Amino acid sequence: MSELAVPARQPNPNIPVTWEGLSAHQARATIARGCFRTWCALPTPVRSKVLKVNSFAELNLSSPVLKAVASEGYEVPTPIQAQAIPYLMQGRDLLGIAQTGTGKTAAFALPILERMARHAQRPARNTCRALILSPTRELAAQIGESFRTYGRNLKVSRAVVFGGVSINKQISIMQGGVDVLVATPGRLVDLIERRAVSLANVEVFVLDEVDQMLDLGFIHAIRKIVGLLPKERQNLFFSATMPKEIAGLADALLKDPARVEVTPVATTVERITQGVIHVEPAQKLKLLNELLKDNNMTRTLVFTRTKHGADRVVKGLSQAGLNAAAIHGNKSQNNRERALAGFKAGKVIVLVATDIAARGIDVDGVSHVVNYDLPHVPESYVHRIGRTARAGADGTAIAFCTPEDRPLLRDIERTIRMAIPVTVHPLGIANVQPHQGRPGRPKPQQQRQQQQNQARRPHSKNAGQNSQNGKKAVWNPLDPARANGDTRNHSSGGGKPQRHQANNRNGHQPPRRNNGNSWMKAVSQRPAR
Repeated sequence: MSELAVPARQPNPNIPVTWEGLSAHQARATIARGCFRTWCALPTPVRSKVLKVNSFAELNLSSPVLKAVASEGYEVPTPIQAQAIPYLMQGRDLLGIAQTGTGKTAAFALPILERMARHAQRPARNTCRALILSPTRELAAQIGESFRTYGRNLKVSRAVVFGGVSINKQISIMQGGVDVLVATPGRLVDLIERRAVSLANVEVFVLDEVDQMLDLGFIHAIRKIVGLLPKERQNLFFSATMPKEIAGLADALLKDPARVEVTPVATTVERITQGVIHVEPAQKLKLLNELLKDNNMTRTLVFTRTKHGADRVVKGLSQAGLNAAAIHGNKSQNNRERALAGFKAGKVIVLVATDIAARGIDVDGVSHVVNYDLPHVPESYVHRIGRTARAGADGTAIAFCTPEDRPLLRDIERTIRMAIPVTVHPLGIANVQPHQGRPGRPKPQQQRQQQQNQARRPHSKNAGQNSQNGKKAVWNPLDPARANGDTRNHSSGGGKPQRHQANNRNGHQPPRRNNGNSWMKAVSQRPAR
């Protein structure tokens, strides 16, 4: 049973009358223009009234859409669907945040199909009525498949365009116009520059996985696309995480948006059993081969950090007699589709991928996710392991951590707000000491700076002055007293540690760099024997 959020608008008595008719977006714009010289508090969002939703029929969807949903075996909407669909049916802008695998695609696909069916009209040449931007080819293809599935009983035309394939066929498809266009930003810009696509008639604009688009460097393409859209449109933002960097983009595009957030940012699915194995880099491939001998690992997704690393893992698994395939940016689109289809069909047991497959690839029955290389971005760990335990199933996520990757592991634990249990394996590193400190609470900056200063060896030209002169005694290789073997001040404050004196012949200190003076100059100034 899901909860349905029904918007309830109420006047705020704390807001001046002149602000009552303005939305939050309009109020910010008014303040930015300097129309008000004094700052006024913006209206705080009123908590929506919560109702229970037992089926999709309570969302006011039409019969053809309900039949298509029922044929897929879906009866009760997920929380993101139950809360987002009512707002979208009203035509409001939406900012949706939900972890991967919770049904974000259906949350915007069903209202868009409903809108296209209720206001049916033939799209103009080279235009589209709904535009959905996706960061990767695989996710774009999956979204297009969802529109085909849910709109099987409707006369709604659709098209999916992305790079890696011939553009001529895509130009031919867009000549007659479509109702729904799913595209990657790069290929859409190419079609626009060739005048094969016009965005003048877009009614609904959807940005899916916004944070990953910014990570992949699509911000300039997005700005160019947004500049070509009509002013009157419905805007939808859907993402698994919401970093602070995209807050400005959302504020610029969304007008009085409804915010739907069903999970905290960067949280992991509760049904995933997580574990980390500390291992040396040279033992990682051998460890993976040993783990894959487990019969419970029926469909395993392995993530690497680089494309060449994915190819090396596939080569090593193939030599061990395992049926594995790789999917990354250097593979052609046909190879990527073939590998993904084989993985879905069960012909490929192990699919090795880079972060290109970390989001949006909906493959049923993934039993295990192995982080062969820990990601540099902690949020990517959440998206990686989200490929398992989908649709209420259980899953297992295993991470390999080398000594060099332990700072990355700490960042991940800080992000997901929990410590990942350590799994002991014969091929792993034994007796690994856990890092100090509570996950998610790093040491204060001042404390870290003090520790660094204490660990750093002091240097100064005033080594001959001790604490009796009001200055701290420090070790200096150019000090003639120390060069002659005088070590009387070594026990004071910042002197050279006593344990080094036994290693020096005739009391000479070892040559060290000091304030630009080379060690050869220090040696040359020592008195002759």
